[in-house]
Amino acid sequence: MRRLTNVRLPKPICNCEGDLWWVLLDEHDTLLAINPMEHGSAIAGESWGGDWLSPMGIDLQMNGGLGLAFPEITFDDLPKLFDLLDRLWVDGVEAICPTFITCDLPSLHMGLSVLREARKNPSSQRCKLLGAHLEGPFLSKNRKGAHNPEHLCLPNLSKLDQLIGGIETEIGLFTLAPELNGSLDVIKRLNYFNIVVCLGHSSANADESNSSFANGVRMLTHAFNAMPGLQHRSPGPIGAALNDGDIAIGLIADGVHVHPNVAALLQRLAANQLVLVSDAIAPYGLEDGRYIWDKRSVRSENGSCWLEDGTLAGSTLSLLDACKNLSLWNDNPTSAIWSATIAPRLVLDKEQTIDNYLLGRPLNQLLRWTMSSNSDELSWHQAV
Repeated sequence: MRRLTNVRLPKPICNCEGDLWWVLLDEHDTLLAINPMEHGSAIAGESWGGDWLSPMGIDLQMNGGLGLAFPEITFDDLPKLFDLLDRLWVDGVEAICPTFITCDLPSLHMGLSVLREARKNPSSQRCKLLGAHLEGPFLSKNRKGAHNPEHLCLPNLSKLDQLIGGIETEIGLFTLAPELNGSLDVIKRLNYFNIVVCLGHSSANADESNSSFANGVRMLTHAFNAMPGLQHRSPGPIGAALNDGDIAIGLIADGVHVHPNVAALLQRLAANQLVLVSDAIAPYGLEDGRYIWDKRSVRSENGSCWLEDGTLAGSTLSLLDACKNLSLWNDNPTSAIWSATIAPRLVLDKEQTIDNYLLGRPLNQLLRWTMSSNSDELSWHQAV
């Protein structure tokens, strides 16, 4: 057995005093216990000097990578899909909710079938596939963003059954516009199947947003994007979520989808609600350039992607690079780490605690985060 001392754990709000822990490991470097260190105390062991220990990242909104888009994959793409999952593990991501933007039914069902097959080949050093995130088709045409309007429709139970009937357990999240007629029935059905319902690509005002929260919507999909902004006389879904205090708020921290100053403000206002997502699309892991995505030309540059008409279409940013960005913008590394590693897990299971994500895990499946001594830059590597 061995002991690590002067370890920090991520949390939504920093408390510099009484923030250090010691960790007990067995002979296989598996975590057995985590205990607080009294302020000013000295305990024998390997000192981490205030570095943070966290689980790996969880990305609730990832559309593809290495040239693959989940709505377009076929069984021939399985080798490249495994390459992508291996790459994500190297990039510090333990699991993703593979995201399907609005598409036709055959493409959706083919993609879900491929993911089902891929789950049969897990690896201890490979990113896991959680339940899929369906972003559409029950979205506002006025807030469609990069979604193909051809496949958008009003929410109804019959269409929902066509989408996920019989495979509900394979769906983790579902983004819709709750102001659309028929949405309440769909939200209730999704809640019945324990699918996390998200507000996104929506024109909902504050009252409509509050009503959706009361009826089971639990998250905002990429806050500020494809939804009304935060205005002093029209707070919209963001103001409603901030006032509620218990709604997860997804954020793409590439500095383009949301200005760094606004991202930092959002973190200050709602650190315990903030969930970092990459919204990465097919060019993730490839060089900047032009690619085909969703049968359309897309340009990737400096971590962000645009359609030919200038519409933002996601990012090529890694989740942990987004975490480093947020830490730099707000000088709050512990909250940024929380938003990339703990907060996404709590969206999927609110009853867990950080101990549940660390105890019983080997160090080589956890992350160690260090703040540079001569800059404000946060870095990470495997905890071994």
